[in-house]
Order: sequence, then structure tokens, then C-alpha cells
Amino acid sequence: MNTLIEVNNLSRQFGEYCAVNDVSFSLQKGEVLGFLGPNGAGKSTTMKMICGNLTPTIGEIKINGYDIIEQPKLAKAELGFLPEVPPLYPELTVDEYLSYCAKLHGLRKIAVKQAIEQGKLKCGLADMGHRLINNLSKGYQQRIGIAQAILHNPSVIILDEPTVGLDPLQILEIRQLIRELGKQHSVILSTHILSEVQQSCSRVQIIHHGKLVLNEDIAGLSRRMTSTSLLLRLRETPDLNQLRDINGVDAIDELGDQHYRIHHAQQLSLAEAIAELVVKQHWGLLELMPEKHDMEHIFLSITNDSSTHE
Repeated sequence: MNTLIEVNNLSRQFGEYCAVNDVSFSLQKGEVLGFLGPNGAGKSTTMKMICGNLTPTIGEIKINGYDIIEQPKLAKAELGFLPEVPPLYPELTVDEYLSYCAKLHGLRKIAVKQAIEQGKLKCGLADMGHRLINNLSKGYQQRIGIAQAILHNPSVIILDEPTVGLDPLQILEIRQLIRELGKQHSVILSTHILSEVQQSCSRVQIIHHGKLVLNEDIAGLSRRMTSTSLLLRLRETPDLNQLRDINGVDAIDELGDQHYRIHHAQQLSLAEAIAELVVKQHWGLLELMPEKHDMEHIFLSITNDSSTHE
């Protein structure tokens, strides 16, 4: 079975307040899903329901084919979870802690040692078994937290803000680890760091006011980030009507001091036509360049549009 998570028509009411409203999505084996949302959007509520810590008001959740409500033990056995603050015991060594976690996951005694060695190997902890957790850096502690989540070889791994508080090198290492885990498991990465999604994920979802407002793969996200506007700076004041008459120009924003933003249809290249008109009219071309939209711009645009619509 390639579909490891199925969420169908998921809703959660708290009295009159609807925290999650008719959310549906699926997650395939090998996908790393970035799950984004502003504060109060319903992200945490959705994650709690997927983990089985909160019962949905309406809807269905299946983990590797097991219904989280009807078969909770079997469904939860398919999950590995790293909360924002790793549940570590700093007075234990890495091996002692992972051995304890393996037993909590219900692994048989004969399988514990092998699971620990594999977990350490995957997470870059091969030489850390006898080290006290308290003496390790935050980056290594995050790795230990991820190792405990994968000891029982779950189908789905859920990581909540796994790079918070790490230095740039540690962040790169954890991102690489997430990509490696995504080759063998499905991963849900809950984060507010937008660059994290671009670097680590194969798909992104944005939830806002309890509803999914974006569910797109990274290729689709890249197309959204393709410029649909040009920035133009001139020496002389142009005749904007002539610019608007260029086929494909949707609108022009006046930014002041002969600066203009020219909106155009996606996948059209108008730079050559604009440059020809500017040169022909002797307006003095100083700058003409595509305006890039980063992940933050897209996130703000989508959430603001959703708020305005509601």
C-alpha cells in the first residue's frame, strides 16, 4: 500500500468554534509533507487528531490502512512522533534512553539492540551510544529525538519544529536527515520556517481558519514562485497608456520616482516588448527585471486572500 495517510472530511468543533473545517488530504510513501499555518489556523489541532490525541468531531483518519478511531493501537504503531521539545532524559546515555524507548514501542528484547543500532546509524549517532544526553549539543539531542521516533520502523514520521534553536550547520544536517527519512517513510514536517519547506519537502499544505488553502507539490509551488510581474525604472515619465496597450499587460503600479511594477499573464515574457517601446519613445531605460516571489510572499498572499474572502 503506497497511501500511508488518508484524511477524509476532517472537522473539529470546540463548542461553537470550528477549529478544523472539512480537511481532506492523503500522503504517499516517500513524500515529505510540509504542514504550514499561522497561529490559530488549526495546524496543531489537525496534528493532534492525526496522532490520535484528539478525537475528530466528524471525519476519518487512516494510518497505513488502520482507522485511528476503530483500531487505535494498530494505527498508532505506524506512527513515529517528535514533539517540538524532544522527550529526553538528560541523565541517561544515548543507548540507555533509546533502549527504554524501544521497550515502550513494544519491541521484543531480541530486536531492541538491532533497532537501536539502525536508529543511531540513520541519525548520525553511531559513536554517541555511551555519551550522556545532557553533555550533547542541541543538534545531537534533536537527532536523538528523531531516533526514538523511528526505532519501531513506523510508516509515518511526524516532526514538530525539528530545527528550532539549532545553529545553521545543525539545521542543514537535520534537513538532510529529513530528506533521507523521506526515502523510506512518509514524513509530516510541521514548521513555521518557510525556507524549511523549500529545502526539505516534496509537498506543502497551508491551513488557515481551519481550512486547507493550499495543497501543492514543490513543482507547483515553484511555478507559483515564477514571476508574474516586472520592475521597470525609467529616466523620463512614460505614457502609461502605451505600456498598458502591450499585449499581455494586466496592470501597472506606480511606485514613485519613475519606478513601475508591470503585472502580466503567467508564462508570458514581455521584457523585450517593453524594452523596445521604452527605447523607441526615448524614456531612458534604467532598469527592467522580473520580480521574484519567495515562499514568504506566497504564504502571506494566500493567507491574506483567505482572510479577505471570509
